[in-house]
Amino acid sequence: MKPSLLATGIAASLALTGLPALAATATAVTRVAPAVTDMDAVTVSAKLDQARNALSPDIGSSQYQITADDIQNLPLGASTPLNQVLLQAPGVVQDSYGGVHVRGDHANLQYRLNGVLLPESISGFGQTLDARAIKTIRLMDGALPAQFGERTAAVVDITTRSGAELGNGGSAGLTAGSYGKLNPNASWWGSQGRWSWYLTGNYDQNQIGMENPTASRRPDHDDTHQGKAFADLTYLVNDDTRLSLFAGFSNSRFQIPVNPGQTPQFGYLDTVTADSAALDETQRETTRFGMLVLQGALGSTAYQVSAGQRYSDLSFNPDLAGDLIFNGVASQVERGNRANTVQADVSTPLGENHTLRYGLYVNAERARAGSDTWVFPVDADGQQASTTPRRIPEASAFNATTTAVYLQDEWRIGADWTVNYGLRGDRYTAFGGTEGQLSPRLGVVWNASDSTTVHAGYARYFTPPASELVASSDIALYDGTTNQQPAGGNTTPLSERSDYYDIGVSQQVGDHLTLGLDAYDRKVDRLQDEGQFGAAYIYSTFNYRLGHIHGVEFSADYSHGPLSAYINAAYNKAMGKQVITGQYNLDPEALAYVQNNWIHLDHDQKLTSSGGISYAFAGHNRLGADYVFGSGLRSDTDGVPNGGELPAYLQLNLSAAHDFNADSGHPLHAQLALVNALDRSYQLRDGGGIGVFAPQWGPRRGAYLSLQQDF
Repeated sequence: MKPSLLATGIAASLALTGLPALAATATAVTRVAPAVTDMDAVTVSAKLDQARNALSPDIGSSQYQITADDIQNLPLGASTPLNQVLLQAPGVVQDSYGGVHVRGDHANLQYRLNGVLLPESISGFGQTLDARAIKTIRLMDGALPAQFGERTAAVVDITTRSGAELGNGGSAGLTAGSYGKLNPNASWWGSQGRWSWYLTGNYDQNQIGMENPTASRRPDHDDTHQGKAFADLTYLVNDDTRLSLFAGFSNSRFQIPVNPGQTPQFGYLDTVTADSAALDETQRETTRFGMLVLQGALGSTAYQVSAGQRYSDLSFNPDLAGDLIFNGVASQVERGNRANTVQADVSTPLGENHTLRYGLYVNAERARAGSDTWVFPVDADGQQASTTPRRIPEASAFNATTTAVYLQDEWRIGADWTVNYGLRGDRYTAFGGTEGQLSPRLGVVWNASDSTTVHAGYARYFTPPASELVASSDIALYDGTTNQQPAGGNTTPLSERSDYYDIGVSQQVGDHLTLGLDAYDRKVDRLQDEGQFGAAYIYSTFNYRLGHIHGVEFSADYSHGPLSAYINAAYNKAMGKQVITGQYNLDPEALAYVQNNWIHLDHDQKLTSSGGISYAFAGHNRLGADYVFGSGLRSDTDGVPNGGELPAYLQLNLSAAHDFNADSGHPLHAQLALVNALDRSYQLRDGGGIGVFAPQWGPRRGAYLSLQQDF
């Protein structure tokens, strides 16, 4: 895993000139007619990859790279969920339900596949993508150039594996072990003539689909069944152009784990007692996407144009009687979101010292939400007035459109300085209104010496609310019921605006060690946050009037021969004040406190660290270990919302691997993993804090065996 503050895109645009011509042969006949051979797919694809790299500079931003080999060195190898892969980067904090936070933001991650932006799904796109399809990941954050907008906490820039590079072949494998885990997978890749392809799919079932709400070793009622697939089909039109179609889907079913020993709060018909361990809630999540991409070069100008669609839906099914008895409300929730996107990025060198980049992005979404909610009537004192529930149906839908254009110039000043300056314009239309902003960006890179690189940047950000998480609700419908909201407020979330400052240094120490240090400060107007405000595992967006986030990150990477190691450490402080939307979700006392006081955001974690070591020996053997440390997320204390911290935790994972028949060209890879090897019991959430509905605990010790056969 490589920490890097270098501007890797500086020189890439220069590679667009001097392209090799097609090879040709002549036959010895009376009339000599050259017969053009099939192009070399590997050579042409590599050249076009250089052109694509020229479209995505990272001048002034911070980045951390994770390769396919790095992923394979993790205890679960390519079976590792993407959110756990991202935890190996500095400043990434783990949360429940597979969520991650980067530099104090709640979600707000931008996922790109081969330079194409993918709209977030309702359940979080990080759980839709399969690590087996990944060649490299670059996590970019800080002061991003003008071409990056929409989701601004970080850019998860994924380059997928390619049949043109891998040759013809495939693999099949199985990961199995504790908690009923069974995860078969298969991949197929290759190329022929102008065509190349890569396809992968897997099925996963286990008994720890969501975090345990108790400290017990094995949660109750927590089975999950998940299927994922990804395909990339590419056609080389000519030496300078390729057309790609990539698509994927995920289909997941979850049981909601139960929390035994809860006390009934309400009577339901003739029932006044119930066992919370017998509740039967379930959730289904589906995402599918497809993108058609035309990418290539016209002379020295590189371009990439794409059009596509992402559809995502989610359904939560309650335990009608049980939810009413324990919570006084039972809701069947349906959410759906369809996003149609168009994206164009162009890079044109201007002379020897300038590269002009410009483009546009359009995202048109249709979001729908529906619910059937059963509640009890209450009297004037708020006490249950009847044991017969009443049903309240709701349905809503809205359209949202995001349009963005950008223009930026990369200016190389001598051999040591590079400046990237630009302007981005965003326009967001939804809920009957329009918001917009012109956002200047500036990034500077100074190559202070052959081993030292310094970067600094400023970015003005405009972040629309996540449309897939917005559901209009008429809170007055629940007046006089057990679901009556404690307060009124604005039901429409607002776009966030912020000023982001970032400065960092990368230092090469000798030939094998790289050190990185980065500091950032962000001042926010209408800070967006998310919370789970009901039993359904769905987040809803709300806004603080003001926000302030700052921190420092350190990274170190060592690689020499058979030994590689890395360590990251981060300090972060994320604060908000005065809730201005979604107030009805908060307790009145908490709402009053936040009105006049700064509080920690519920996902703020002061100290975070991750690291790992891998050692290869005796030919085809490897031992590895990695860890994740956190000082604890927030909880309520002494009447202060999010005023306390949960206890710190450390999760250590171990692995051992061996390749059988490694010299045959078709090895059998075997890997044994021990997750949470010390079997430490730690809590991610305690059910307290703003926007937190239930407690969640980290995984207990588990042993897993992975077998992967290449062919």
